[in-house]
Amino acid sequence: MAPVPPMKLPQCWGHRGASSRYPENTLASFEAAIRDGADGIESDVHVSLDDVVVMFHDPDLRRTTDSQGQIRERRWYGAEGMEHVRTRKEPHQAIPTFAETIALLMLPENQHVGFNVDVKVQNDPARLFALMHSIISSQPEWETRLAPRILLGLWHPSFIDPAKEFLPYCRRSHIGDSPSLARTYFWKDCDVFSMAFGSLTSADGERFRHECKAEGKEIMVWTVNDPNHMTEATRWGVDVILTDKTQTWLALRTALSTDYAKILSQHSRFFLWTTVKFYTPIQYIKRTIEQHQLESVAGPFDKLRLLGSLRVRLAYTVNWCLSFVL
Repeated sequence: MAPVPPMKLPQCWGHRGASSRYPENTLASFEAAIRDGADGIESDVHVSLDDVVVMFHDPDLRRTTDSQGQIRERRWYGAEGMEHVRTRKEPHQAIPTFAETIALLMLPENQHVGFNVDVKVQNDPARLFALMHSIISSQPEWETRLAPRILLGLWHPSFIDPAKEFLPYCRRSHIGDSPSLARTYFWKDCDVFSMAFGSLTSADGERFRHECKAEGKEIMVWTVNDPNHMTEATRWGVDVILTDKTQTWLALRTALSTDYAKILSQHSRFFLWTTVKFYTPIQYIKRTIEQHQLESVAGPFDKLRLLGSLRVRLAYTVNWCLSFVL
């Protein structure tokens, strides 16, 4: 029996733009992804010492630029400011600000493009989200032309309440590689789950995919650059494929729309059994390390649950005491 194509093939979102061809997280990379026909772009945010929100993945500049130092300890403006920093990769590019990226997305020809903002845990969420709101709300007709296109990507549960307070009009997603953490800490507060590809290859990953579909939650998967992985994600019925190779996925998606069964038959699934990094024990180790890294920066995940439990107990105790007084 021939495979039945999904009702809608996954969208293409450029991971840090078209980052296989241009320096990641630059206007050139974003513009290339949009020219390719991407449905959205993804990028990361940090805040400079002088309160400028910049699009950058790492908390420090060393890996991808001709400079160094922690972004939060560097100024944007001035003779030594980050506005003068350029990428190592050619064509050499400046670091874009959040305001510049929003301006790009507000061009008439780009107002169909979605924007996934990966909120790194090194940020102070209240400070970051207040700055983002100031920029977003300065745009003309922002509530209808911009806000619905912005998707906040949250790694740590402590960012949920500040997101609701400062950016209530933005949809929220959880970014992670653990279906278990996604269920426990993010399920009721997020409409979208942006999951590492490997986290969805296991039996629990399959259950999580079915749970999302049953509850109307959208699934994004990252970072998918191999055509075999792209077709597998399509079989799963995900909503968005995040890729560095926007041209590759867009061409493959066009081919799938023409002859779904034939194109699927040309792409093997053997990698699911032959790729060590997709083995369950390896995925478990990876998830454990990731959670430890997140908690080392933003605090324990369970701290929030403990505080909630203490509030409930306190309320119960107060009510119990009042029952004797009243």
